[in-house]
Amino acid sequence: MKADPANDNPKPCPICDRPSTEKYRPFCTARCADVDLHRWLGGHYAIPAVELDDPEDGDAEAPRENPRQDD
Repeated sequence: MKADPANDNPKPCPICDRPSTEKYRPFCTARCADVDLHRWLGGHYAIPAVELDDPEDGDAEAPRENPRQDD
């Protein structure tokens, strides 16, 4: 039986660039996995977003009155 070609040339660890291991994939050790987790929890990884400006008081739509009136 031939070995899986995907495991012949593993991608490097995203933290230290050493070859990754099957046990901690995509990392090489538990330490690198913990470093990555700390970065996520610390907010170092973020998806860039464009924040929308809040409408100014004069530009905001006036609240609509309820068309149904209780008599």
